[in-house]
Amino acid sequence: MNVLIVHAHPEPGSFTTAMKDLAVQVIAGQGNEVIVSDLYAQNFNPVASAEDFNQRANPEYLVYALEQRHNNKQGSLMADIQAELDKVQWADLIIFSFPIYWFGMPAILKGWVDRVFISGYCYGGRRIYDLGGLRGKSAMLAVSLGGQRHMFGAGAIHGEIETLLRPIHQGMLGYVGLEVLPPFIAWHVPYISDEGRREYLTQYRQHLLDLEQHTPLSMPAMSDYDETLRPKRT
Repeated sequence: MNVLIVHAHPEPGSFTTAMKDLAVQVIAGQGNEVIVSDLYAQNFNPVASAEDFNQRANPEYLVYALEQRHNNKQGSLMADIQAELDKVQWADLIIFSFPIYWFGMPAILKGWVDRVFISGYCYGGRRIYDLGGLRGKSAMLAVSLGGQRHMFGAGAIHGEIETLLRPIHQGMLGYVGLEVLPPFIAWHVPYISDEGRREYLTQYRQHLLDLEQHTPLSMPAMSDYDETLRPKRT
């Protein structure tokens, strides 16, 4: 299995980075190939702009998704985008490693999604969800956050963690056809003891060893919707 880890944390000594390093160790130790895109270390540019395209279908007016399609066909995407897209094409599993910031992912990682999950290859038209361009591949989140577990759930102050992660799980990963595996979440990380952090790493190791046993999250099936993407009547 080929595994891409997209890692977004600015501190090499962070617990999130320790999770990334453990994932490399465990996955490679099972005989798999692993590539890491360390976005901060790469100084990855997260800003989607006209500069992403060496050729323009319409030089007068930027429609980013249409230029993605055009430049992908022409082989004229900027080199940093093409390098990451090549990794996505190579990977069977993509692990996204990051801390939760403001109920979402760090800006550098959101920018990676904006620029690398290109229209015309990863998605487009009815090529979404189980017909998406990345179908046949899997994805998983490995995240840390400052909140405590009891703060998330039905009736909890922050609501359910599944709701918080839905824009990522469905809107970014499931949307392009990825089979989405259950996330690994390390809670309250900045405030727990070293022993607590070690326990999380032990749990994460087991989570990685059990990947094939995890039931993917439910996503829409395009066969349930008509040509206008309205639910079919039963």
